[in-house]
Amino acid sequence: MTLAPETTDLKIQLRIDNNADSADDNWFTVCDLSLLLPGRGVAALLPDGRQAAIFRDRAGSLYAIDNRDPFGGAAVLSRGLTGTHQGRPYVASPLLKQRFDLESGRCLDDETVAVTAYEVRTAA
Repeated sequence: MTLAPETTDLKIQLRIDNNADSADDNWFTVCDLSLLLPGRGVAALLPDGRQAAIFRDRAGSLYAIDNRDPFGGAAVLSRGLTGTHQGRPYVASPLLKQRFDLESGRCLDDETVAVTAYEVRTAA
């Protein structure tokens, strides 16, 4: 099955600083919505040098978490497999297969570990 590319000019933006004075100052444009295929992730470089892993599920919901796997140390979460567990979307790291909740960043396999979860929006 081949997916047709979208014909939209929408951009994906992440909230990268929750402490900014103005609500519009802390949104960073990372890519076009058309680059996100359902069920697959993409990595984006943030202004501070960190990477975010951005995902779009088959229902069209958008998620972003830190791309660095805290167990292996490599920036690979964007290449992980997505799924759901008890109705919660997750990505499984391609390294050691730990699952990270895409909404909260919490590791589903080790409650003491979490990655940063970013608020995501689309903008014209």
